[in-house]
Amino acid sequence: MRIQLLALEGFWDTGLTVTLDAFTIANNFAAAQTGGAPHFDLSIVGVRKKVRSGQGFAIPVKSVTSDLKPDWVIVPALNTSRPEQLIPALDRRDVREAVKQLQSWYAEGARIAASCIGTFVLAEAGLLDGRDATTTWWLSPLFRQRYPNVRLDETRMLVTSDRVVTAGAAMGHLDLALWFIRQASPELAAVVSRYLLADLRSLQAPFIIPNHLAQADPLIQRFERWAREHLKQGFSLQEAASALATSARTLQRRCESVLGKSPLSYFQDLRVERAQSLLHGSGLDVDAIAAEVGYEDGATLRTLLRERLGRGVRELRANLR
Repeated sequence: MRIQLLALEGFWDTGLTVTLDAFTIANNFAAAQTGGAPHFDLSIVGVRKKVRSGQGFAIPVKSVTSDLKPDWVIVPALNTSRPEQLIPALDRRDVREAVKQLQSWYAEGARIAASCIGTFVLAEAGLLDGRDATTTWWLSPLFRQRYPNVRLDETRMLVTSDRVVTAGAAMGHLDLALWFIRQASPELAAVVSRYLLADLRSLQAPFIIPNHLAQADPLIQRFERWAREHLKQGFSLQEAASALATSARTLQRRCESVLGKSPLSYFQDLRVERAQSLLHGSGLDVDAIAAEVGYEDGATLRTLLRERLGRGVRELRANLR
């Protein structure tokens, strides 16, 4: 499997190195246990002769040439964690050249993957239009507004769609590398994950901070504050809209465009977050916690936690110890 890692100026150091380390470990184990199969042939390429990482380290890269025929291209994240940094970065000349190169590789049959903020580069290339995708959760409002033709689900850790794969925030680079290894050998992927102490995760949902997402829009910020004050009460869209001096239709539309979900769904996110906090920081039983966040009984809360986080109460409490 020929894999090109497309390193752009100011990439996130860990994103590249954790990918290289995971594949190197996989190759070492494959050589020792199965005679070298499968083998991952990795190289770092760039649209510039010289590339520096986000931490300022000079990285040796191969120039992109017409004879490069990768099976896969992986785009590590840019080291730009805020919208005001990312938007100008996407307009840089080297990024625009990388976008054209990705389009060319894809047209020639290559498969393309990215993690975290690298997914924005794929979206800029139009490779995610009409597809399911995920991205770094804390920039999902920007992603949703900038690329409305992408079917975004930031709660998922990894999404495959035809010849394109996207993975979630930050250490999603490791999840992506393990996914590659697992396609070649599930047994090898299991060994690598155990050596790296890396769980095979399917969801980003347990890591999402609702307050952070709300900051993308003033109305959503106000709605979040109102919702936190009313978690014990049953949700009413009309009451929320009236308290915020807006219409129910406007609040519904704004939540959908910024958060990709209804006001009720976001309200439930806040209930789940509060319940998680109480599971960790209080001695309350599940029924008492359910009452604190507005549910009649613990069974309803247990179901919601399982649906939203993929974990039950016992697992959540164990993980928080």
